Amino acid sequence: MEKIKETQKGFYGCYWPLEGSTCAIIAMLGDDCEDYMAKMAVKWMQKKYGVSMLTLSPGHKDYSHHNLPVERIGAAITYLKERDIKKIAIAGASTTGMYALIAASYYPEITLTIAMTPADFVMEGFYQGKRDGQTEWPGEGESSVSWQGKPLPYLPYAYRHPEYGRKMKEEAKHGKDMIASLDIFRESEAAHPIREEEYIKVERIKGKLLLIGAKDDVLWDTVKYIRRMEARLAAREHTCEVESYIYEHATHFVFPEGMVKTMLPVGGDLITRVFAAGRKYPKECKAARVDIERRITGAINEWMREEK
Repeated sequence: MEKIKETQKGFYGCYWPLEGSTCAIIAMLGDDCEDYMAKMAVKWMQKKYGVSMLTLSPGHKDYSHHNLPVERIGAAITYLKERDIKKIAIAGASTTGMYALIAASYYPEITLTIAMTPADFVMEGFYQGKRDGQTEWPGEGESSVSWQGKPLPYLPYAYRHPEYGRKMKEEAKHGKDMIASLDIFRESEAAHPIREEEYIKVERIKGKLLLIGAKDDVLWDTVKYIRRMEARLAAREHTCEVESYIYEHATHFVFPEGMVKTMLPVGGDLITRVFAAGRKYPKECKAARVDIERRITGAINEWMREEK
């Protein structure tokens, strides 16, 4: 693999070209564009699908999302086109699942969108690091995403710093999970019903759209959000073909089994055992990951076969 780190192209990322490939996947997985998860995702996807990869992250070893410009994806698309890439897909998980949906709604060049455990609305911005004994805190009046220099309308969190971080820790401890924020998101939506301008305009997405989530997700109501996106698409004109895959047990980490085994050749289920549901239902979680790989593989192979 050849790694080309780009910091002056309007985005922060690493390009992993594959000779002869005219298809590329923009992948936003992991805390950094070249951390272990990102590298293993590239290794697995290139071996399995034969595509070039562009891994992106908000910053160097920084997963914080605050006024992150959607235009970074536009710059990445331009970068790929300059390298004779004809077809572009995007994949994200968790917060970047949301970001992938937003980006695809702005850039019709993206013709395959894979959103794992996404939200259907724009989240408030947040920071990660160390502050007053907390490792994450909300921005002040900051959206997670911006467009043309202006923050996109967002759902504000129900709590401010430092209570926000304390609530997350309390919820995780109570459920015996590594991380949890389901109650925070439920309380946030109860206090501030989501307005139309805060919803992601998924009806503008082109090509194929994959939405993947689990009922036992303890970070947020991803199944509820996926169902709302389905209802939104049913009520509006759209051209994208949507496929939703909901699992009883898969936790927040709904990654394909092959990618997980590439990351963790021994003890692959450790990735979900950080959640109580993953420890209680390891077989079901693995079965879900196997099915997720089958679904994603089918979508990518079909996308690559389509006329460029």
